[in-house]
Amino acid sequence: MVLGSRIAGTGSYAPARVLTNADLERLVDTSDQWITERTGIKERRIAADDECTSDMALRAARAALDAAQIQAPELDMIVVGTISPDRQLPACATYLQQKLGIAGMPAFDVSAACAGFLYALSIGDQFIRSGTHRHVLVVGVELLSRVINWADRNTCVLFGDGAGAVVLAPATEDTGRVLSSRLHTDSTLTESLFIPAGGSREPLTPVGLEERRNTVQMVGNDIFRVAVKNLSSASRAALEVAGLGPNDVDWVVPHQANLRIIAQVSARLGIPLERFVINIDRFGNTSSASIPLALDEAVRDGRARAGHTVLMCALGAGISWASALVRL
Repeated sequence: MVLGSRIAGTGSYAPARVLTNADLERLVDTSDQWITERTGIKERRIAADDECTSDMALRAARAALDAAQIQAPELDMIVVGTISPDRQLPACATYLQQKLGIAGMPAFDVSAACAGFLYALSIGDQFIRSGTHRHVLVVGVELLSRVINWADRNTCVLFGDGAGAVVLAPATEDTGRVLSSRLHTDSTLTESLFIPAGGSREPLTPVGLEERRNTVQMVGNDIFRVAVKNLSSASRAALEVAGLGPNDVDWVVPHQANLRIIAQVSARLGIPLERFVINIDRFGNTSSASIPLALDEAVRDGRARAGHTVLMCALGAGISWASALVRL
């Protein structure tokens, strides 16, 4: 009997180019001290000129497939969380499917920004729970360096490029499996984190391009204000549904947006910061890629292993936020 889905394998990829805070000091009016104190970020990765989003997704996907010991043709579905696809049309997932050399199964994107991976994970879990699918590839990937205004010091210091992936497979024993997930959206803050131009509401014009209205704009205070509250409440809800408490959590893998947010979530949940997987200092905010990238890192270095209970939480544009509780 299928009890749900389990994470059968993880994978990740980060571009080779490193952009440090010192590098940014030469681009905008900022400093390493200012960035570090307010965000916890020291450096981030930037995609090569000839890399696109699906290229990064492919690297992470192959690593996850290898870890799960399955071949790409065994997949029944591909779900990609991203807001920076190769093109506006078609989905990034279709290019990933093409590069994996497979066809036929559904492949589609989920647009929930930083919460995109957890939205995609929940979708994949539901299809496996239904018994109609056996293997679902879930990817979180962002190439944000191409939708950032590098003259805006409020946003350009935050974001980086990267990808992470998991392969979901049926859980037939009450050991490793997705225990619960929670998805939320509050549309009252839609324009606190958004890209103004490029869609049907505001088509991109020469003036809009000159004004960089096709890049990320953010009201940082709005996001910070709701992030701690919503991440904490969603995490508690995921624990409650599973009948577990903070002491049952081995690791928390939060969205890597801001170290101060992570520290406050730690305090509210009563889970020591030492049990949080944190790599924001090296990768910055990679949006939907941040959780699977950090999870893969913790799995591969041996911190997170079979039998461990892992809590994941993220908040991004929409405002959308999500949580998931997984036993590895």
